[in-house]
Amino acid sequence: MRILITGGAGFIGSALIRHLISATEHEVLNLDKLTYAGNLESLTSIATNTRYEFVRADIADQATVSALLERFKPHAIMHLAAESHVDRSIDGPSDFIQTNIVGTYSLLEATRAYWLTLPAQERAAFRFHHISTDEVYGDLHGVDDLFTETTPYAPSSPYSASKAASDHLVRAWQRTYGLPVLITNCSNNYGPFHFPEKLIPLVILNALAGKPLPVYGNGLQVRDWLFVEDHARALFKVVTEGKVGETYNIGGHNEQKNIDVVRGICALLEELAPQRPAGVANYADLITYVQDRPGHDQRYAIDASKIERELGWVPQETFETGLRKTVQWYLDNLEWCQRVQDGSYQGQRLGASDFKDLIA
Repeated sequence: MRILITGGAGFIGSALIRHLISATEHEVLNLDKLTYAGNLESLTSIATNTRYEFVRADIADQATVSALLERFKPHAIMHLAAESHVDRSIDGPSDFIQTNIVGTYSLLEATRAYWLTLPAQERAAFRFHHISTDEVYGDLHGVDDLFTETTPYAPSSPYSASKAASDHLVRAWQRTYGLPVLITNCSNNYGPFHFPEKLIPLVILNALAGKPLPVYGNGLQVRDWLFVEDHARALFKVVTEGKVGETYNIGGHNEQKNIDVVRGICALLEELAPQRPAGVANYADLITYVQDRPGHDQRYAIDASKIERELGWVPQETFETGLRKTVQWYLDNLEWCQRVQDGSYQGQRLGASDFKDLIA
């Protein structure tokens, strides 16, 4: 099976490619624009494999994408390319509209044209798998409930609104044109090779540097955490066994308050990196409460019973085992972190201009 993956140099995309190359016999073409969050070092372990190829391109460049489809002739496309950081979307929504909406439209059109050229049997077997987020559902604050595949969309940020729009486009291309699509909406991912602007790697690296550990508002916002390697297994399940036209929610069954995540990281660092920075008595002393994010959703939680019931997927990692693996990976790969932080992002807060210098 030949699989074209967009955004394969990103955090989730690279985990998916590592899984496909190391655990299956499929061929993979990685199409990635290599924005600030794309990093080919995340794929060093499989980069020379003969079943893997990388092409630097923009999904919005329809002519280039069409040419790649014609040459590679994929049996499936797994679409992960996206601008994905909420705070960046608050500071500058334009890139999110361009990549997540216009880029998805361009990719769908290139895919549809290619798909229509396939023989009937290959056309029926083809899959377009769109990878999205639970943030399209909005906020569960004050509601003792979980996001299901039929939860109405109510996005709060420019990022989640752009992803909601892309989900609607994908469904429309199936309903209108018959393109065989699948959609997955996942909870917060974490694990090795995560770009340092996201909460868990940011807290780890700031703590090791003796910098403040920023916690939005009161830190009681709840997220459902999913280990990225568990997510990669789920995505492969969906693209190979999922039913066309269906949506599958993927969650880790790991609801955690943000403040408890930060405290958990501090506790692990006390154990795994006891040589604290100068002047730091305890890592937890670095916790700093900052102004909340505008429009901040208070709770996300995924009901992942459908993918478990229909496809047999369950996460292998608990939050405790996954977080320990993640902290240890960053301690073992600090040189990777230093190379990633090349000047485009240096740990500053995004999405609230009054506090940009707080953790710089």
